[in-house]
Amino acid sequence: MESTHLLSGPKKRVKIHPHTVTAKYATHATHAPYSPQPGVHTHFPQPGDEGYDDAPSFEDFGSYLDETSDKKPLTESRKWPLTLFGSKDKDAASKPAAAAAATATTAAVGGGEGSEGGARAAKGSGKGVGEQLASFGEASVSASRLTWVVLLGAALAHGALIVLTRLASERFGLGPLFLLLVRSAAQLLSVAVPLHKGENPFGPRGYRLRLLGYGVAYSLSLCCAYASLSFVSGGNAAAAWRLATTALSATLAFLLLEERLGLADGIAVAAGLCGLGIALLPAAADESNADSPGDPVAFWRCAFGWSLTALAGLWMALALVGYRSLKERVGVATALFTVSWTGCLLAPASLVLLQEGWSWPASAAAWALVLGLVACSAAAFLGMTHALARLHPSLVSASQSLEVPAAALLQLAVLPLAPAAAEVVGDAMVVLSVGWLVAIKLLPARGGGRRPREEYEEILDSPIK
Repeated sequence: MESTHLLSGPKKRVKIHPHTVTAKYATHATHAPYSPQPGVHTHFPQPGDEGYDDAPSFEDFGSYLDETSDKKPLTESRKWPLTLFGSKDKDAASKPAAAAAATATTAAVGGGEGSEGGARAAKGSGKGVGEQLASFGEASVSASRLTWVVLLGAALAHGALIVLTRLASERFGLGPLFLLLVRSAAQLLSVAVPLHKGENPFGPRGYRLRLLGYGVAYSLSLCCAYASLSFVSGGNAAAAWRLATTALSATLAFLLLEERLGLADGIAVAAGLCGLGIALLPAAADESNADSPGDPVAFWRCAFGWSLTALAGLWMALALVGYRSLKERVGVATALFTVSWTGCLLAPASLVLLQEGWSWPASAAAWALVLGLVACSAAAFLGMTHALARLHPSLVSASQSLEVPAAALLQLAVLPLAPAAAEVVGDAMVVLSVGWLVAIKLLPARGGGRRPREEYEEILDSPIK
């Protein structure tokens, strides 16, 4: 690839090859518009060429464009001038990279003719833009498949977590907030990962306050959700929590990150929300009529439980959107450690505030149940957080709605409780909506009848990078 820059002084011609960068300077300046010159060739690495695998993928195109765009200094100068939320370390990290690039440019000046010949040879064996887009599309679909497999596995782990929490509470008398405290303390071991990598476990400089806000929001969501289990049954609390999280994360992502859902994604998410609502209708009616209707204490107790689930959804939506804005700077292990140590502070405060009893597991079966709960919670968190780096927060939360039918099946296998007809219909709608969401993301026939240029523009215009 060769590009010509028009300067007021000497004219600079730069040739870029997968392994060499050659800079040549002309002695005459020109102000005329650019026109193709004989001997100037433009070449993109083709499949099978040397250095083709080093090209940036479309998954990283957004960050690559931000790093190389000439408009970056102009856009950054217009941002909110708060240094606590800035990216001071990003500028500092770009200086060594720029120096290394300059060194590579100087070192490769002598090899310009060889690189030009290699570029011409590679151009002769090229197969066109369509083949490049097809290759990039295959790599993108492969990565997306892995992401969705991890995300659906996290949903199943969430479903198992609901059942384990209910078993621990009913059979062993372990309070939900106590279980939250145990899992937060056990997951503090995740600090070993950032320490092993030489990273600060409290986040990079300039992002620590935002990371703290993410951890507090996530832990507050868990505290509200686990506290609601004392007033609302586990399956109903999980369904209401997920419904609020999905709806609010779509709204907050649009307001705070300017990320919108596509039409097909919005339809799938709306269908899942309708399924959760249908599954909640008979359960809410049964809980409101379980006690005497004239008892105001029972009414306000139930209302307080449902309010806690809605508040948990709001905090979780804030946490998902918060990590979405930090995905390029904060790793999954660092996020898990942040949630763990903030949970260790907020869970005891919630225990004291709600005056929940404190009880330790008294048998090996109880301890095995607690360890299984910790493992499921860690797996669910890692899968969901990993997917946030690639998918819209509302899509991540909508896929986790699969935890409701998964928990219903596990409860049917463990506990002799038959679901109501409305719950079956709602769970079926949730499964169909998640299946449709996965299908429209992974099926290769989605863009089979369109031209390569249209596929390329769709990738660039997509809000999900």
